[in-house]
Amino acid sequence: MEIQLKNLKKTYLTPEGKTVTPVNGISLSIPSNGIFGIIGKSGAGKSTLVRLISLLEKADGGEIYYDGKRVDCLSGSELINQRRKLGMIFQNFNLFSSRNAEQNIAYPMEICGVSRQKIKERTKELLELVGLSDRAKSPVSQLSGGQKQRVAIARALANNPDILFCDEATSALDPQTTCSILNLIREIQKKMNLTVVMITHQMEVVRDACSHVAVVDEGKIIEIGKVEEVFLKPKSPLTMEFLKRITVMDEENFVQWSRDKNSENEYYLFFHDEKVDSPVLSQLVKQFQIEFSVKGGGIQSVQGKKVGVLAVDFAGCRDRMDSIISFLNENGVKIEKK
Repeated sequence: MEIQLKNLKKTYLTPEGKTVTPVNGISLSIPSNGIFGIIGKSGAGKSTLVRLISLLEKADGGEIYYDGKRVDCLSGSELINQRRKLGMIFQNFNLFSSRNAEQNIAYPMEICGVSRQKIKERTKELLELVGLSDRAKSPVSQLSGGQKQRVAIARALANNPDILFCDEATSALDPQTTCSILNLIREIQKKMNLTVVMITHQMEVVRDACSHVAVVDEGKIIEIGKVEEVFLKPKSPLTMEFLKRITVMDEENFVQWSRDKNSENEYYLFFHDEKVDSPVLSQLVKQFQIEFSVKGGGIQSVQGKKVGVLAVDFAGCRDRMDSIISFLNENGVKIEKK
């Protein structure tokens, strides 16, 4: 199911009387039958945006369409029926501690009046789908974080939704469990031909799961495109910052290096496609007779294509930096000052 947003707006009034606009005129087209990522820093407006798209909150302005049908103006039974066609996965699972795994999955069907026999059959089917057939009777307290999220995914799929929303669905999980959950979501998307909207602040989630991504900052879309295009040729400073965090060095060292007093000659170099394997830096050293130190770096695969980032210090090259920058740009290496 295709989703289209037109000039969507949402404003809140804080207890202190301050006006906040977490969604400020967003227009966006989310293609059907794929996984679309929306990424931004904390407070960027992405969670408010997904609550508007999923009809959990009403926008103050703008329009929302599902497959060409306007849905933001629905009310009463029409709104309830439309919400039942949507699935939602939350960061903190939101499971009932008083219910076991299968009872949590059954809940959405119970409130829709589905027969006991059909609930039993569907619950069994979903437990098999998420790999928890042997944990049907397990209390929530006896499940690991990954298992809880699998139960939450099964519950979100209980009423055969057309759209699945994931709001920071992997933020509370360790890297290995995150990988398994993303693999599961990809498998489910293909099997059920779902439109999946994934809200996250983790660029690696976008890299590993999504086909398209929109970058949100201060309530607005600042960059949008296919994931490989955004990774290979980032346009906004915020997107570049996200990329640095997953390619340059581990989070702890990245944060420490970012806080260190900047040298005038510290830069990030962005490589993509064949440039990752080309001898551009060797050619640079030979041509300009320079030395530089590498502070960190990494290479990753994005949609089958290589992307690399190096953090370097061109010590003693101040008088030649303009020529160095021109050389790198001419040879397809993007360079940005720290």
